[in-house]
Amino acid sequence: QQTAPQVPTVELTVEVLGSKLAHFNARMDAYAKLRLALQEGLPPLEVTDNPSEILRAEQLLAARIRGARAGAGRHDIFTEDTRRAFRQLLRPLTNAGTCAFIQDDNPGEFGWSVNRTYPKDRPLSSVPPSMLAALPRLPEDVFYRFLDTDLLLHDSRANIMLDRIDNAIRCP
Repeated sequence: QQTAPQVPTVELTVEVLGSKLAHFNARMDAYAKLRLALQEGLPPLEVTDNPSEILRAEQLLAARIRGARAGAGRHDIFTEDTRRAFRQLLRPLTNAGTCAFIQDDNPGEFGWSVNRTYPKDRPLSSVPPSMLAALPRLPEDVFYRFLDTDLLLHDSRANIMLDRIDNAIRCP
């Protein structure tokens, strides 16, 4: 009589990402509502070839957002659980091809803080479509950007940085 070979016991931990992403979505919805309310009374931005008009509209909105979010700090939007969830979503999508795509227009590292202006002299990085498809949708004019391997939330309407995940991806 043959005995069955001993199969090692494997313990798995299952983490549900849905609730963590729901908290992120709620924070982004709250931000979108805040920005919409703060836009009230500002001159509407119209299509123009005059960069100073665009800059003025951007700065007026940014000043209001900074005032309303004066107490905002790092990781208010990207909480610890959200950062972990985003890394889990991005890890299987990160390969040599996605890293090359990200590095193509990556601005690299620069000093940043919550509510600070995104520097006009730095490129705006693109996020690979496969990653965008996996990440939660953002409000209009809010974008994911990479700074080296860190993931940044950028409000392009006010040109301010909202939060950041350090080492969101690992490139080979």
